[in-house]
Amino acid sequence: VQLQASGGGLVQTGGSLRLSCRASGRTLTTYTMAWFRQTPGKERDFVAAFRRTDRSQYYDDSVKGRFTISVDSAKNTVYLQMNSLKPEDTAVYYCAAKNRAIVSAVRDASGYHYWGQGTQVTVSS
Repeated sequence: VQLQASGGGLVQTGGSLRLSCRASGRTLTTYTMAWFRQTPGKERDFVAAFRRTDRSQYYDDSVKGRFTISVDSAKNTVYLQMNSLKPEDTAVYYCAAKNRAIVSAVRDASGYHYWGQGTQVTVSS
């Protein structure tokens, strides 16, 4: 499985961006697709996840109500719509995929098998 992330950039506080992550190499109908983010010197943090088996969504509290994760099955692509961006959202964002993730594991980066290359999001104050 190859994951190709795109859509990062520079935006002002309060602005919006939409990240995309296109999967290729396998049909991911049973996979959990997720977004994580990382700043220099820190661990990779969970942002959002979408379990394709039951279409359930999960969000970190810091982004709940501002970010929305969605999946386009026809395009094998997961999106992260980010609204009301804040400077603390600045990070490299990574998409990830994991087959048949149980609910208790969707927020754990160590359990994801496949990762995209990362896309930089910078929010200016």
